[in-house]
Amino acid sequence: MTTTRTRFAPSPTGFIHLGNIRSALYPWAFARATGGDFILRIEDTDLERSNQASVDVIIEGMRWLGLDYDEGPFYQMQRMDRYKAVLAELVAAGHVYPCYMSIEELDALRERQTEAKQKPRYDGTWRPEPGKTLPPVPAGVKPVLRFKNPQGGAVVWDDKVKGRIEISNDELDDLVIARPDGTPTYNFCVVVDDVDMAITHVIRGDDHVNNTPRQINIFRALGKDIPVYAHLPTVLNEQGDKMSKRSGAKAVTQYAAEGYLPDAMVNYLARLGWSHGDDEIFSREQFVQWFNLDHLGKSAAQFDEAKLRWVNAQHLKALPDDQLATLVAPFVQQQGVSMDAARTLKACALFKDRCSTLVELAGWIALIEKGAVASPEDMATHVTATVQPALATLAQALSDCEWSKPALAAVIKQVLADTGLKMPQLAMPVRVLLLGTPQTPSLDAVIELMPRQVVLDRLKGGAGLT
Repeated sequence: MTTTRTRFAPSPTGFIHLGNIRSALYPWAFARATGGDFILRIEDTDLERSNQASVDVIIEGMRWLGLDYDEGPFYQMQRMDRYKAVLAELVAAGHVYPCYMSIEELDALRERQTEAKQKPRYDGTWRPEPGKTLPPVPAGVKPVLRFKNPQGGAVVWDDKVKGRIEISNDELDDLVIARPDGTPTYNFCVVVDDVDMAITHVIRGDDHVNNTPRQINIFRALGKDIPVYAHLPTVLNEQGDKMSKRSGAKAVTQYAAEGYLPDAMVNYLARLGWSHGDDEIFSREQFVQWFNLDHLGKSAAQFDEAKLRWVNAQHLKALPDDQLATLVAPFVQQQGVSMDAARTLKACALFKDRCSTLVELAGWIALIEKGAVASPEDMATHVTATVQPALATLAQALSDCEWSKPALAAVIKQVLADTGLKMPQLAMPVRVLLLGTPQTPSLDAVIELMPRQVVLDRLKGGAGLT
């Protein structure tokens, strides 16, 4: 039985966004689901735009998402000798020929074709045929090398997403596979790579559909097996346009900085073009167990940040508190706060149901440690002259009581009894004074987590005692 081998082959010409990384997620998942291999290949032949910083972001984004690769990264620019060797084989076999048509001549040809309402394409001027006389070779001109695309017939493949696709060979002109300086071009390099790396399944964006028939014909000229193709629909941004750097897409690594969980991102991205029944929330392990190519969607998927936040919130809530405490710690430090492990653990348990991201959770923890200044509106609404005596009484009672949730609950209950107030009448102003908001978890749990002196200072300030 043939081992499944998939690949992710990004171009390092800028940061990698969610639309790009989904083209890594599915081949990774398919390789893991079938016990196969996942290969990372960097297609860096665009020398003007490729850069190491982009490579680093690709690798960092994959590492954060846990998309581990079994081989690579391989760099196309380091494989030029191999491409040129295969190119020589094709030349020797008569599949490739030199073309001396200049760019100006080609532009003029296309202009004439366009005016005649024909498809702009190379017309085979330099293609050698039996009985055909080629033009005289111009002096001092270095030719491109063109692949002799088959004439007549069609390229047909059963795409795992789009179904049967058939493209007439007559629609395809003779592709340039090497530039005048001998540098091989993209479509040729891709085929050599896929052959050498024994790729069995090519899972990539549908912007490559037009490349596929050309690549299949090169596979056939080399006498090699053709991989299974699955062309994924586009990921759209929230405005309904193709997700891209130009349209405001964020780098994958930015989501890490914003406090999203990698498993939640995998869950969300998986659903952008694949489904398992009605399951919305699932673990990485479930995703790998369930994944196959038969349930890939055929329609473009639209990114929705609100849905992403909801998915992240579900994963955050499901995390054990000790794991969550470890993950949130760096974000707490960014808030300029230091909290011991035991209190951080309690804070995670207390606040995680209210948070969508680690940044939000760290925000609550920072409030616990140092309090917050409430808005004038909240102060005016909740911290009234009527409640100030009760705040003073509470501050006095809290000054020397045991600092535990049961003891604090008992103190609050006694203050309510002594002042005749209902719980909301006391709790909301206390919350506003302590954390700057009238909405928090239970008052005794919040107070227990806060330093005693911070609580006393804020209550006294609200009571007009300072």
